[in-house]
Amino acid sequence: MPYDTLVVAIGSVSNDFGTPGVKQHAIQLDTPEEAERFNRRLINACVRANAQAAPVRPGQLHVTIIGAGATGTELSAELHHTTRNVVAFGLDKIEPDKDIKITLIEAATRILPALPERLSDATTGILKDLGIVVRTGARVTSVSDTGVTLQTGEVIPSELVVWAAGVKGPEVLSKLDGLELSRMGTLVVKETLQTTRDDNVFVIGDAAYFVPPGQDKPLPPRAQAAHQQSSHLVSDLSRRLRGEALRPFKYRDFGSLVSLGEYSTVGSLMGFVSGRSMWIEGLFAKLMYRSLYKMHEMALHGPIKVGLDTFSRLLTRRTEPQVKLH
Repeated sequence: MPYDTLVVAIGSVSNDFGTPGVKQHAIQLDTPEEAERFNRRLINACVRANAQAAPVRPGQLHVTIIGAGATGTELSAELHHTTRNVVAFGLDKIEPDKDIKITLIEAATRILPALPERLSDATTGILKDLGIVVRTGARVTSVSDTGVTLQTGEVIPSELVVWAAGVKGPEVLSKLDGLELSRMGTLVVKETLQTTRDDNVFVIGDAAYFVPPGQDKPLPPRAQAAHQQSSHLVSDLSRRLRGEALRPFKYRDFGSLVSLGEYSTVGSLMGFVSGRSMWIEGLFAKLMYRSLYKMHEMALHGPIKVGLDTFSRLLTRRTEPQVKLH
């Protein structure tokens, strides 16, 4: 399939950093199928524990999440809420606060290391109040069918292990005719989002490795970076077709929001007053988070479909179960 201009926007996949046992024993939530498998394993573990004659053994209902970025952190809070909903379906032998344990492990010195420290501290406080065990400065060396081993030699018993410790470029990117790769397997791009070795190839989103001028770190793999790159490229491809010079891409950080399920939402919004950030949490932050989600939906499906879908969800929310049991 020949082309004049190629845009690569195939995203990223989980990066296990070659850690032994991750592929065999941990779940990586890259696809809907993996998410459904995690759902089944979680529910089956609770049902088995309730049906067995013996008491729940230590570690039988323990879940360990490796990686405390936005994905791992939000998942820990969602799991806390979900497991209690599962138990409420008549699993009377399970005591959630005693038998179910969720551990969040991060190799950096704090959770959400790519986000502002204040946001990290606030989120840590909420998770600890829920009883979630937060382990920072802890590096995982292997994963087995019984638990997780840390660099210190400590073993954390776990029935379920979720790997959310980072992303890398899909393997196909390393086979694209000698284009420059970063250490994360993503394609290195210039200010114009063109690859360094072929001006006819553009890369956006998680597949792009772009270090803004004057900085020493690449843009993080976040939705707002991909959104801004795609909007920029729509305009610049038109300029390219007209034979005009391309403009450099300039990233603007609009802030960060972290949703902790039904418990809370915290975040900071950038650029409101003289470039300063505004701290938000609670109901207002939750409304902002859901509004952003709806904006992404409308960009994909249009306002009519999203409006009808939102209205139908409001009507059926009280009749549908909060947890899918099959």
